[in-house]
Formats: sequence, C-alpha cells, structure tokens
Amino acid sequence: MASSKAPLLSKLTLSNGMTIPQIQLGLYMMSRREATQSVRWALLDGYRGFDCAQMYHNEPEAGKAIRTFLSNPDDNKEGLRREDLFYTTKLASCNTSYDQVRRSVKASVDACGLGYVDLFLLHSPYGGREARLTSWKALEDAVDDGEIRMIGVSNFGVAHIEELMASNPRIKPVINQIEVHPFNTQTNIRETCAKHGITIEAYAPLARAMRMKHPKIVQLSKKYSCSPAQILVKWSIQHGMVTLPKSTHRERLVENADVSELVISEEDMVAMDGLDENLVTDWDPTEAP
Repeated sequence: MASSKAPLLSKLTLSNGMTIPQIQLGLYMMSRREATQSVRWALLDGYRGFDCAQMYHNEPEAGKAIRTFLSNPDDNKEGLRREDLFYTTKLASCNTSYDQVRRSVKASVDACGLGYVDLFLLHSPYGGREARLTSWKALEDAVDDGEIRMIGVSNFGVAHIEELMASNPRIKPVINQIEVHPFNTQTNIRETCAKHGITIEAYAPLARAMRMKHPKIVQLSKKYSCSPAQILVKWSIQHGMVTLPKSTHRERLVENADVSELVISEEDMVAMDGLDENLVTDWDPTEAP
C-alpha cells in the first residue's frame, strides 16, 4: 500500500528553530498489540512522527516497533535513521518532587529504547503551581542531560501558560498539545500560545468521530470529494497546527494523511470555525487550579 507522502514529510519550524512533523500518529487508547502494528504500518506508509505518553501504557511497544522498523532493511527501504523520526511522550502527572520527575523522565527514555525523546510534555496542569514549575525545571535539566531534545506542555489553559511564562523559564515551551477541532476551537488558548511563540498540537482532530455526520462536514466532504476525516485534518493543518489523527486501521492511516491536494477555501475555513460548540470528547484540564 503506497500513500502520498508529501503531507507526512511536511514539517513546522518551532520557536527554538527545530522542526516537527506536522502530521503524526496519535497512540492514545491503543492496546500494546495495536500500537505495535499501527506504528509499523504508519512507518511503511510515510509517517515520521509518533505521539505517546506514560498514561497510554504502550511506550515500550511504540519504541520497539520503531527500532524494529529501522533495523529491518525489508521495511526500511529508505534507510531511515533514528534522527529521521520524531517521538513524543508525556509525564503522567506533575509532581513537587524534582527527583521523582527526573526518574520518571529517565524511565520513559528507557522504556522506548530510542536513546532520547524528541519532545517531552507535561501531560496536564493538575497538581498545582509548585508541581508544575518544579516539573518544568526537571524537564529543562533533562534537556541539558541529553535525555530529551525539546519540551512543552499539554492541556494547559491560558492561566497555566501565563504562569509558566511569567516564571521566566530557562527553556521555553515549544508546544501546547490540546484538544482542537472545529467543534472545540480553543481560540483563547491558541491566541495566548501564539503570543508566546508556542505551537499548537491538536489532539482528537477528528473529534473522536463524534461529528463525522454533521451536515456541514458532510457537505464539505462532498464539495471537496474527500472524507470527513480529511476535511478535519486539513482544517488543523491550514490553521498551522501539528495534528495527531489516530487510527488502528491501515487504510484510514493512509487516508487521514492523504490531504496534499486538498485546499479548503477561506470562506469554508471560516464556516468550520463557526461550528465551535466547546465539544470535549474526553477530558479538559485547561481550567485546573
């Protein structure tokens, strides 16, 4: 099965000058077996970025699937190396113990077996101010020690972003990974992140299939001769976000990323922006104290 790899090879440049694949495979709610299979399929079909987390309980499987692919010349026909791929994971919970966070980071690096993590995120703002800032300091030091290349946050709301930036961090966050799609546009958080040079990474960009049959999405998919999923993926791309569509079906992995020929008009982008209903498909820690 061959895919159009153009969008999968597209990268965004972050505020620190490093790059990140704009379309990546999200591994949330994948079993260990599904993660093993889906990562291999995704690599074969052109994906170069993978989004994992301690809370997903599939870090070892994701890392092993990447390592196995790289070492198998029958699969890795392009001769890709570790540095050609991008692996993200996340701290399960912020902690007021610096040492505990450092140990947790090391455990994730060891679990994936990839030598280092490209992007390490604080998974949520839960825990309070002291825990957030202590955890951030631990991530900064993990960068210095070569365990991770860059750092960011996930599910941080406006107040959390402003709190972190007001602390004058030695290493600034490059990413805030939040739920974003036309039915939950998160405008205030996106504007705050833009002000601080933080790129938005959209999880649940397909709204977990809850709005695939929405009349506007159906109408646009017919207009552009594409799937509802492709419309949703392209919306986040045209807004300059990194996007993390998830699927355990190979044909959908290919379809979700096959959007290089799709260009949504400005008028239709505005119409999609107007679908916002604050739809939260899973959890929303962005207002946590």
